[in-house]
Amino acid sequence: MRQERTMQASLFDLFAAHEIGRELKAMSVWLDEHPALVARVGDDLRRRGVKPTGRQGLTAESALRCALLKQHRQLSYEELAFHLEDSASFRAFARLPLAWTPKKSVLHKTISVIAAETWEAINRAVLASARQEKVEPGEVIRLDSTVTAALMHEPSDSSLLWDAVRIMARMLKAAETLAGGEPIAWRDRRRAAKRRAHAIQFTRGRPRRVQQYRELIQITRAMLAYLDEATAHLSKVVGIMVEVWRAALAHYRPLIEKIIAQTERRVIGGEAVPANEKIVSLFEDHADIIVKAAATPSMATSSTWSRARAA
Repeated sequence: MRQERTMQASLFDLFAAHEIGRELKAMSVWLDEHPALVARVGDDLRRRGVKPTGRQGLTAESALRCALLKQHRQLSYEELAFHLEDSASFRAFARLPLAWTPKKSVLHKTISVIAAETWEAINRAVLASARQEKVEPGEVIRLDSTVTAALMHEPSDSSLLWDAVRIMARMLKAAETLAGGEPIAWRDRRRAAKRRAHAIQFTRGRPRRVQQYRELIQITRAMLAYLDEATAHLSKVVGIMVEVWRAALAHYRPLIEKIIAQTERRVIGGEAVPANEKIVSLFEDHADIIVKAAATPSMATSSTWSRARAA
């Protein structure tokens, strides 16, 4: 049966006088002051379906402490297994049973069970203690990241509106097939949208460009109205492909409406739309604009953090 705590610590578990040893000892004292964290790890281990018989294995306390060692010292499981066998300070912090050292497979199997919610609770407890001791206010977090280019064409409001019209035309054709022969009234406006998108690229003078944009926005709104009619026709149709169509509509419609809104703000209203409020691609909607030090924008996926955010 897996236990939560090591029942009796070894008399030989001593921390080294080195700076790392003193740091581990302070961390160990802090963990002893927060027993609720061990209980949470124990719940995670029990949810994995551990049988109540057989070898005891790592206690919940040792599993948590080994996990913290791995994360704090940035170790692999193989390196963690070595240090637990080689270092007296590591063994004292982990509170391992005497003359037993877990293998890397045991460490991986046990530590990986700790849920993300438990790690969040640990982080919040650490932050609360840091605030109480006035060590760290925890107001700002800084993360390093690597920016990668997104596979997409250079965004412009006209090209985004043209993409939106193409997507909606494709969805309306699919709706006709799903409706089972029931006619859906709509007009293919792709040629008109493409003509105006190209005209915007080669038109000089703001008044003429604004007029082309107004017509392109009007076409885009008309296609949205056709989609509303198609949705009404498919309201009584049942099937997995109809659900897929509705899911696609729920995904694209908010993006298209945001593109229309940002075009009206920027082109017609003359407003400078902030980079973090822009949609730059319908197909790579997670892409974000990274502003370099030289104020040159480049595209990158939003999975990378582009700026420090308040905690």
